[in-house]
Amino acid sequence: MTSNDDILRALGRVEGRLSGIEESVSRLREDLSDEKDNAHESRSVIHRRLDEQARQIHLLDMTVTVSSNVDSQIREEIKTLKDTVDKNHDSVAPTIEEWQKMKTLGYGISGLIAFAGLTIGGAVAYIVAFMSDGAVSALRHWLKIN
Repeated sequence: MTSNDDILRALGRVEGRLSGIEESVSRLREDLSDEKDNAHESRSVIHRRLDEQARQIHLLDMTVTVSSNVDSQIREEIKTLKDTVDKNHDSVAPTIEEWQKMKTLGYGISGLIAFAGLTIGGAVAYIVAFMSDGAVSALRHWLKIN
């Protein structure tokens, strides 16, 4: 039969084991609490990132919508400007043709004037060269140079 001392010793051992188990459980609780806090922080970071991505996607959608509207307006403006340019070109075409004719006529007249100038210049040079001997002797006689 077991004595009271044996029973008390056995109870002390069980009590020691229970306190070890309690410490392990409290450490597990702390670890779980830390992991729970870390998981909560991680989820909040993920949610902030998701919110930021959603905001950026919304801004991108708005930008694409605005860009497509602006693009269509620009196309309409270009079409209107093209029509205006075509109308102006049609109305100015006769004037441009007349101006080109006047320009060609001007080139012709300038050529004739240049040809006439060259002809007269050549004639004057020929006459001066022909008459230079007589002019030199007349000048010597006038200046009384031998």
